[in-house]
Amino acid sequence: MEIFDLLYSAYGPQGWWPGDSPLEVIVGAILTQNTAWQNVARAIANLKREGLLDATALLEAEPETVKGLIAPAGFFNVKYDRLMNVLKYLVGHDMDLERFRHLPVADLRDEFLEVKGVGPETADSILLYGFERPVFVVDAYTRRLFTRLGYGWMEKAPYSEVQEFFMNELPSDSDLYNEFHALVVVHCKDTCKKRPLCSGCCLSSSCPARP
Repeated sequence: MEIFDLLYSAYGPQGWWPGDSPLEVIVGAILTQNTAWQNVARAIANLKREGLLDATALLEAEPETVKGLIAPAGFFNVKYDRLMNVLKYLVGHDMDLERFRHLPVADLRDEFLEVKGVGPETADSILLYGFERPVFVVDAYTRRLFTRLGYGWMEKAPYSEVQEFFMNELPSDSDLYNEFHALVVVHCKDTCKKRPLCSGCCLSSSCPARP
């Protein structure tokens, strides 16, 4: 929590995840794999413009049309297939948002992980940001930052071990997990880059990796 407090004091609330509906968040979680968010935003804007931010409409649209619209996010053939797999899963459950918000988290997570092309980070992003479920999202930024902060084991540890550490150390609170992950991302983009900008870093007093 000390690290969270320092990040929050430096950057303030992040208001993640940008999206007007759970479906938009889910689409974004799939399209953001291996690309920058500004590219995803362009792809989502394209889908909105064509009236395709609707599960049924997306499933029924011509594949080449959708691929063209999501092309700014890169790897559009792979991402199209993953998007269709998730949409089929959602529609198979009648887009029942109340079910997704109240089904036991472990059960819902297992269901998403059974969808072809959905890995732990994507599944957890959907659960946390799409359905406000209390799961901590682990990404490359999380590993980078906390490895530098002295948790070297995180660099190569399995996803589940890193996630379990955070969920044991923090209160079970979806709002906290949301804000913490967002703050880690913004800090790593702005300061704790691959080549870190340690001068003026808000965590420098706690960081054994600082020069």
